[in-house]
Amino acid sequence: MLNMGGRCIKPELLDDAAPEEARKSLADLVRLNSRFGGHGVLRNLLASVVRPGETFSLLDVGAASGDTARLVHEMYPQSTVVSLDRNATNLTLAPPPRLRGDAFHLPFADGSFDFVFTSLFLHHFPDDQIVDLLRGFRRIARRAVLISDLERHLVSYCFLPATRWLYGWHSLTVHDGPISVRAAFIAKELRDLADRAGLHVVEVSTHRPAFRISLVGNCFG
Repeated sequence: MLNMGGRCIKPELLDDAAPEEARKSLADLVRLNSRFGGHGVLRNLLASVVRPGETFSLLDVGAASGDTARLVHEMYPQSTVVSLDRNATNLTLAPPPRLRGDAFHLPFADGSFDFVFTSLFLHHFPDDQIVDLLRGFRRIARRAVLISDLERHLVSYCFLPATRWLYGWHSLTVHDGPISVRAAFIAKELRDLADRAGLHVVEVSTHRPAFRISLVGNCFG
């Protein structure tokens, strides 16, 4: 099957990598986002919920090196983006404001941000924990929760090992990439998890050839 059956979650090396190795792999992730569709997905998500020139606040959960914040500021210079990650080494590369924190215990009051966004983050967790995370995101988002993640598909599973010779991906990236894809989602799975969390799902989209899935979940309605 092209979606390889159900989700399968295994540990990834990046979670415990030495700082220098982590930086090299994070650089690969930025390249993947910028050249292979991740940033395009974010642009589409924001365009669906924000008017040109609008001022808004966004919390980026699992922000890693902060390429989301840089892209959002480029598109919407008056926006406020807070980057949150539990890994201090990864977060040092993110632009301020940035905060080291636990996504399961977000240190914010209800409705603190217009939007809560997460990219390539949810697939690290089993379904019940994802529902808990989304409930927490819903609590602090005034307007919507925005999700971008991998589509579980044979093509995305094979992409990094097959193209290492061409793009020079770091060995850590090549190891973790297929593991991430096996833990990722098909569209119905992501929608069902958002429904369980109480989000009003507005749109779930599959993006090809990026092999990403996005979701817009309103916090009302």
